[in-house]
Amino acid sequence: MSSDKTFSVVILGGGAGGIAVAASLLKRDPNLKIAIVEPSAFHYYQPGWTLVGGGVFQPQQTRRKTADLIPSNATWYQAQALSIDPDQHKVNLSDQQKIEYEQLVVATGLELRWDKIEGLSGYLGSEGITSNYAIEHAPYTYELIQGLRKGRAIFTQPSMPIKCAGAPQKAMYLACSYWKQSGVLDDIEVEFCNAGEVLFGVRDYLPALFDYVDQYGIQLHNQCNLVGVDPLNKIAYFDQKQDDGASKRIEKPFDILHLCPPQAPSGLIEKSGLANPAGWLDVDPISLQHTKYSDVFGIGDIMGTPNAKTAAAVRKQAPVVASNLFYHRAKQPLQAKYKGYGSCPLTVEHGKIVLAEFGYQGSLQPTFPSWILNGKNPSRMAWLLKTQVLPKVYWHLMLKGREWLTG
Repeated sequence: MSSDKTFSVVILGGGAGGIAVAASLLKRDPNLKIAIVEPSAFHYYQPGWTLVGGGVFQPQQTRRKTADLIPSNATWYQAQALSIDPDQHKVNLSDQQKIEYEQLVVATGLELRWDKIEGLSGYLGSEGITSNYAIEHAPYTYELIQGLRKGRAIFTQPSMPIKCAGAPQKAMYLACSYWKQSGVLDDIEVEFCNAGEVLFGVRDYLPALFDYVDQYGIQLHNQCNLVGVDPLNKIAYFDQKQDDGASKRIEKPFDILHLCPPQAPSGLIEKSGLANPAGWLDVDPISLQHTKYSDVFGIGDIMGTPNAKTAAAVRKQAPVVASNLFYHRAKQPLQAKYKGYGSCPLTVEHGKIVLAEFGYQGSLQPTFPSWILNGKNPSRMAWLLKTQVLPKVYWHLMLKGREWLTG
């Protein structure tokens, strides 16, 4: 293979993880020969999609051209990785090209499995069925919220792991906030159908969330998993776990159905021999190095690590991966450590946010001291951070290798 197809580092994926780690690597060594494999022409700031669905952002605020974000001294392959040969250090691409690497960073993200919801095909974005997990339908979410004066609104959450575990709730709280301000909330039956056992996995934030559940009159249904829809008759089908452990199929009519789709790792990882038994990239949760192939590292949603899958997690992961990758190149022990940080700014009402920041085992990892910002309580400051500051941090710092507040 010709030398122009051999790279010091190949990064699979040009989303938040891929671009951030490329920028962090090149900040440390601008001459490092890097290739980024990413098929999409556009890059999205996905944390903004909830705000699009809540009428706060416009879709175009969350989108940039991928070409404008790829570091100028990196090579972009606008293709998809079809297979990885970790023993031969090779990646086969969808455009028939083959590239070689000394080190590989897997940043392929996860897949949204809309197909797992029976009857949905062709109806997402119509018939009252929407999702902020697809930017093309987030404006429809806000349209539905504005148009509903009475009826039933159902918000769903599938089994973990999913991208941004708080996002299904965020959509619900912003909708309820709008209906409350419009004086129609009392005429709307709001239900949260959650396949999991708890509303939120870190208990320190539950008191504030339950306060809003009570304020809005939300009916919580745990262990209640959406499995299908009848769009024309506006009926949603759920498997509800019973007291005896058995599952019972139930149906619920709806006027609005906000979906969070089931999510899964790409089959690419499993067929390449890089996956754990559940199909996720098998990396050490602290060093983010692959457990078998020392020249492979992971970042972002594809990893089988027990942290929240959020862009904020990537902000902390990128410098760890970049640092450890250089330690590995120098044949030194890996010293950078990722402690599981993730952040979930829970938009509990228009203008206020509960800023959940936590790491492995639910340990609290606040960025600011509590006298500046107490993330357990809803605050206007956290709202301003979410809507005004964090998008700028994403576009102008994180994706540029400027590792602000990463520890």
